[in-house]
Amino acid sequence: MIYPIVAFGDPVLKAPAKPIASDFSPAELKQLVQDMYDTMYYAHGVGLAAPQVGKSIRLFVIDSEPMLDEDEEGNPIIPEPTAAPVKRAFINPQIVEETGEEWAFEEGCLSIPGIRETVYRKPVITLRYEDEERQQHEETFSGMTARVIQHEYDHLEGVLFTDYVSGLKKQLLKGKLSRISKGDVKADYRMKFAGQGRR
Repeated sequence: MIYPIVAFGDPVLKAPAKPIASDFSPAELKQLVQDMYDTMYYAHGVGLAAPQVGKSIRLFVIDSEPMLDEDEEGNPIIPEPTAAPVKRAFINPQIVEETGEEWAFEEGCLSIPGIRETVYRKPVITLRYEDEERQQHEETFSGMTARVIQHEYDHLEGVLFTDYVSGLKKQLLKGKLSRISKGDVKADYRMKFAGQGRR
């Protein structure tokens, strides 16, 4: 099932997500993870958090491979240290540590189409999480994969990438964000707007 992507302005995007309980049906969880991958690929995303499909639970999926492409000069679009691409579902994740010197990259979001802004993030993170079998892991990620994880993790905390921009830029974005919240936006995937249903 491909879900409509929840647009900026829906309260679910600003609310901290709830942990997934241990009695959550394994079959239901597997299906939800598959549906989120299907939705993410359909919308040409590299990550998708459960709040973006209207579910306020601590789950996100990523596939960072498209982010590890090269630029026009053939240089990898990734800072040191480089890392292999990761395709994975993260259940009840908790960031244990973020290290390194912050680096800038222009981020976008499926819930905020048409807007991209520079966000500074640390290049290495250690994450504690459960996989689809509910097995615990603690793992370190770096480079672009770490950035994708940090972006999706923010969704579980009720934080959007636009929350990182300066006060002046926020003022400049206000009109665009308001139009998105009202459904005045073009996207090549289905979206759901607060109070308006799907489109």
